[in-house]
Amino acid sequence: MQSTDLGNKESGKIWHRKPSPATRDGIIVNIIHSTSDYHPKVLRFLNVAFDGSGDCLLAGDHQGNIYVFDLHGNRFNLVQRTAQACTALAFNLRRKSEFLVALADYSIKCFDTVTKELVSWMRGHDSSVFSISVHASGRYAITTSSDTAQLWDLDTFQRKRKLNIRQSVGIQKVFFLPLSNTILSCFKDNSIFAWECDTLFCKYQLPAPPESSSILYKVFAVTRDGRILAAGGKSNHLHLWCLEATQLFRIIQMPTKVRAIRHLEFLPDSFDAGSNQVLGVLSQDGIMRFVNIQTCKLLFEIGSLDEGISSSVISPHGRYIASIMENGSLNIYSVQALTHEINKPPPPLVKVIEDLPKHKLSSSDIKMKITSGKVQQLAKSKESKIQTRILKQDLMGNCENKESELSDGLNKKRLQILLKGYGEYPTKYRMFIWRSLLQLPENHTAFSSLIDKGTHVAFLNLQKKYPIKSRKLLRVLQRTLSALAHWSAIFSDTPYLPLLAFPFVKLFQNNQLICFEVVATLIINWCQYWFEYFPNPPINILSMIENVLAFHDKELLQHFIDHDVTSQLYAWPLLETVFSEVLTREEWLKLFDNIFSNHPSFLLMTVVAYNICCRVPLLHCTFKDDFEYFFHHRNNLDISVVIKEVYHLMEVTPANIHPKSELGVFVALTKGQYPVFNQYPKFIVDYQTQEQERIRNDELDYLRERQTVEDMQAEVDQQGMEDEAWYQKQELLRKAEKTRREMLLQEEEKVVEQQQRLAAVKRELKIKEIQLQDAARRHFLKLQQDQREMELQRLDDAIVQMRDREIASRAKDLEMRHLELETQNRVHEKLIEDNLEKAEQACLNTDWKIQTLHKQRAGLHRSAGYREVATLLQKNRRKETEVLSAVMEEDAKKWKEAEEKELHLRSEKKASALSDAPRKWFLKREMSTGLECAENPFIQAEAHRLQNERAASSSFPGTSQLSDISETDSSAQISLNRKTEWDSMEQNLIKKVRALRQRLIAQARSRGQTPHLVAT
Repeated sequence: MQSTDLGNKESGKIWHRKPSPATRDGIIVNIIHSTSDYHPKVLRFLNVAFDGSGDCLLAGDHQGNIYVFDLHGNRFNLVQRTAQACTALAFNLRRKSEFLVALADYSIKCFDTVTKELVSWMRGHDSSVFSISVHASGRYAITTSSDTAQLWDLDTFQRKRKLNIRQSVGIQKVFFLPLSNTILSCFKDNSIFAWECDTLFCKYQLPAPPESSSILYKVFAVTRDGRILAAGGKSNHLHLWCLEATQLFRIIQMPTKVRAIRHLEFLPDSFDAGSNQVLGVLSQDGIMRFVNIQTCKLLFEIGSLDEGISSSVISPHGRYIASIMENGSLNIYSVQALTHEINKPPPPLVKVIEDLPKHKLSSSDIKMKITSGKVQQLAKSKESKIQTRILKQDLMGNCENKESELSDGLNKKRLQILLKGYGEYPTKYRMFIWRSLLQLPENHTAFSSLIDKGTHVAFLNLQKKYPIKSRKLLRVLQRTLSALAHWSAIFSDTPYLPLLAFPFVKLFQNNQLICFEVVATLIINWCQYWFEYFPNPPINILSMIENVLAFHDKELLQHFIDHDVTSQLYAWPLLETVFSEVLTREEWLKLFDNIFSNHPSFLLMTVVAYNICCRVPLLHCTFKDDFEYFFHHRNNLDISVVIKEVYHLMEVTPANIHPKSELGVFVALTKGQYPVFNQYPKFIVDYQTQEQERIRNDELDYLRERQTVEDMQAEVDQQGMEDEAWYQKQELLRKAEKTRREMLLQEEEKVVEQQQRLAAVKRELKIKEIQLQDAARRHFLKLQQDQREMELQRLDDAIVQMRDREIASRAKDLEMRHLELETQNRVHEKLIEDNLEKAEQACLNTDWKIQTLHKQRAGLHRSAGYREVATLLQKNRRKETEVLSAVMEEDAKKWKEAEEKELHLRSEKKASALSDAPRKWFLKREMSTGLECAENPFIQAEAHRLQNERAASSSFPGTSQLSDISETDSSAQISLNRKTEWDSMEQNLIKKVRALRQRLIAQARSRGQTPHLVAT
């Protein structure tokens, strides 16, 4: 088993020698990825996926390194570093170089393996994606997590559908059926639904499994034809469902040591038309068992208890199995090696018992075990004669038997008998038979050392001489020729070596080691003595051919001689191309089946037989060009006739001219190291090599000098071109500068014009803006003016209402006062009348008394009467004064009550007065002015009246009562007159205020400013 460590390499070979997997394990190569840091560690592989061809696989480790392994080309490449673990991979998109990878951050990314670039980034999952299923067309993909499944369109990388489920029912797996347009969804409650991909219509639902074998499904697998579904879980039972009939048709019980099934996958077969019969079952012990679901037999198994398998993927064509081991490494298995014992053909019914070594055979030693009646019948048939013949040959001795025995259990004599019977070997086993006939040693180390020397200098320009379209074929041919040239120096100068090796390179292009060894064996055995006359054609070999042709067909040889056609024309082109130019692929393979199965002289006899079989058209050729064309192009010839003629010539040619007498027997290549090949004139080759080396060195010197001269000439030319280019550039720059200046002037003029237009536009816009602003301002001012007018109107209405209320209140107050004054006047009048009556009575009494006194005393007591009258007058004055003070007190009380009412009215209107300070102040001033005008004259009048009254009482005591009454009436009259004056003054003042406000509003409108209230 080969092991490959990727290390820090980004590319390289997967294996360094041809893998030969053993039948017991079938491992082609074990791949590990370890780091070479200070603390080396192994990076575990997590996921692996094959592409549609099955020859390339994709693998990702837990650090996000994703590798592509080309099993056909024996190469690996690091295609991406995602820096996070990948949870799922898919590699079967419509664009073959793209692949999908699900990452640990719940996102899905699409990368290109060629450009190594990110193609798309898809998000939408809230948990880790553990499965990616791609439609057979490569257009759609389904990504599955534990809570949802999403359908993506890989052309647009957009999400088309999303499967939402209840939290209690989880998703096990959602995937496309192979080669179908059906989606299968499997849930944790064992429910399985089939949906149409385009319409998402539910096609059917599988019934519940029987209770006797009810298991929770966890893993699923479907055959390539989409007819059978295998399901398993934590049990050793496998359920096989027929999806067409939607029913469970078989339950397979695995061995008792299988307790749980971790993975299921069918093994494809090229000949079962998609109805796969072999199912791989990975159990909990890390062993993957492959069983036949029809016969229920265990075929083979991979993995072991010590090296358990974590997960496995089988290639679409069924050739490889890629398994991720529990230790994190990656194993590639060969299905062919694993199934070698299964596919081995049954043993022959007739067996030959051979002699024991170093003992003579006797009749008693020859025993044949016959196991059936059919064998007894065969013993009487023709085959029994052949068997008897073989036994008879065995009796002749042991040496010939040893020569006939080949590796891998084949017998050369039997193969020759089979070849004579069928004319060719089976296509399926031809390469295997050739390898056995030629006894190839498969020296991997020796061949690797030759390959590691690189491409030989003689074949560096092979493409120019042989323009092969296939790059791979050219590369393999170049490596094979280089290996031959490194093996022996003569092959670097052999001009016909590419023609000789090309058919074998084309046949073994996928195995360069076998190709090299086949060509080397051909050169050692069938090209004996070809290089004795190097660099000329092998004259001795051509003479042998000419002698045989002269013996068997003198007429044809004479025809060649007559037309100056030598063996270098009719024999050498066939030998140097080993008949590849004149035969088809099938004919050539049939011919070399016989060449490799016979003596090396068979090739020379084939040349003679070819000419003899083509004698009719050759005899009709008369020009040398026709002969050349004939031996370099395919002709209408049956190769079976040629081969039959060769066998005839091999038998009837005399021994003295038979090439077999001159050529040695077959000698195989030695194992371990290749033999030294020096069957050529060494001095000529060495001299030619030296001359070629000298010529090559001279040529290299000449080429170097010519290259130097060419470089100098190129530098001169380059300098001249640069100078010319500089001058042209300067001229162009000058013209460009002139053109640029003109363009700049034009552009400047355009810019100035545009600036002017822009300024005009700006001006217009500014004017419009100003107009709009002015209109807005006017509209706003009008709105404010309307608001102010409404406010003034409201204030005017409030003032008018207040004034009306105040006037009404004042009128009521004045009426009450007038009534009070009238009442007081009536009281005063009554008192005055009473006083007058009393005074008159007193005067009458006094007069009476005076008259009485006059009469009685006759004037003695006149002075005492005057004093008494004066005393009475004084008492009357005091009483009048008391009455007047009482009236004044009553009047003061009334005015005090009026002021208290006015203050109460002001307190109630204080809230409204605060919002309009000028109005409040104006009203307050008016009221204070009115009160001053209403109070002061009355007080002055009263004071003036009292002074006059006192003066009148002191100077005219007899007339005091009349003056009081007249003064009271005059004061009342004055109060009424002043009330009328105050009303008129108030109306005039209000009119002036209104006129002033209207004038202020008119001025504000004319100035375009907001009018302000002016406190007056």
